[in-house]
Amino acid sequence: MSAALFTVFAVAMVLGVPVAVVMGGASLAAILWDGRYPGLILAQRMFSGIDSFPLMAVPFFVLAAELMTGGRITDSLLALARQIIGRLRGGLGHANILMSVFFSGISGSALADAAGPGAVTIQMMRSGGYKPEYAAALTASSAIISSIIPPSIVMVIYALTDNAVSVSALFIAGIVPGVLIGLSLVATNAYLSWRRGFALDEPRKPWRQFFRESGVVFSAIPLPVIIIGGIHSGAFTPTEASAVAAVYAFIVAKFVLRSLAWRQLPYLFARASLITSAVLMIVATASAFAWLLTILQLPQAIAGFIAGFGLPNMLLLLVMALFLLLCGLFIDTLPGVLLFTPIVAPIADMAGIHPIQTALVVILSLTIGMITPPVGGVLFVVSVVSRIPLMRIVATIGPFLLAELLVLLLLIFVPAASLWLPGLFGYVR
Repeated sequence: MSAALFTVFAVAMVLGVPVAVVMGGASLAAILWDGRYPGLILAQRMFSGIDSFPLMAVPFFVLAAELMTGGRITDSLLALARQIIGRLRGGLGHANILMSVFFSGISGSALADAAGPGAVTIQMMRSGGYKPEYAAALTASSAIISSIIPPSIVMVIYALTDNAVSVSALFIAGIVPGVLIGLSLVATNAYLSWRRGFALDEPRKPWRQFFRESGVVFSAIPLPVIIIGGIHSGAFTPTEASAVAAVYAFIVAKFVLRSLAWRQLPYLFARASLITSAVLMIVATASAFAWLLTILQLPQAIAGFIAGFGLPNMLLLLVMALFLLLCGLFIDTLPGVLLFTPIVAPIADMAGIHPIQTALVVILSLTIGMITPPVGGVLFVVSVVSRIPLMRIVATIGPFLLAELLVLLLLIFVPAASLWLPGLFGYVR
């Protein structure tokens, strides 16, 4: 069964088959080859993998992002980002990063950030004199902030995979690392802008004029606060918070900014449905794949092998991060979380590492894989929306990738970076 499972998986990945089909096909091949289980069990395991109330949060968060993008709220957020930080050298790059921080509090998806605001910010930077590949590389790097700052779809999936952490705890824990990634990218962009002599952005408008022309954009800013505050206070669950986010996004786009037309809604609902179906298909097939790994006792074997070295906690986390970074070169974040969390989480738990710190290290390690070839999902999206060859982006992204790796090391060697804020809210004891 192991031979059939991994042979089909490896061959299909090399051939470029979509990852959901890869995991489903490999699982079916292993089941049929072994003969102990009927083929119908694959459908049963897939269904049980998505038969979860918290997963209802995924379509609503995706819909909220689509409504924000369709209602051109992203354009207003970008104007706000330029107003705040755009006047500095490299200011358009800084505005790009700040825009990702703003939008991450709405979308919860790095791919949504890259596909939506990413196209706008790349064009803005190109018009401002930045090299196209530089603009694309910075946009791809900043897009992954959406998987770290709440509401994060990846964190919802992780919490379903590891019962030791809750969605609300991960949402709060992701704020500091997300801000640190943003600051590291700002510092990198500032240095590169100074070295390469990028032009200054146009002087910002007087704040009174900006409020008069674009003040309603601030109506979108409270959304992350509403989501996190509502969940922590017990006013609603994470799933209910996602529905609140979608309704709030609709109200702001339609009635406050008045930038959303009724005729756009069918298209936006269809896009949200397609994205959701893709995510849930990955979750379903990864659940079946993970079940087979459990049947084969591979997680237990790997856990025992790593635990046998008796590594100190920080070194153990570093080894896990290196392992996940390597896996992230070939597999997307969501299936990576579903496949590897059952392996690394028990090892970290036995070593006495707090589950929240483990979660942040796992999520960031796999998320960084979205901007590394050959299977970097965000890289491909940015390449398509910017019409810039993929290898030109890869050749430019190195400094930004290094900055995010330094933040990952900070999460490993400074536990307070991921545990301080959850501790203030009572999630760390």
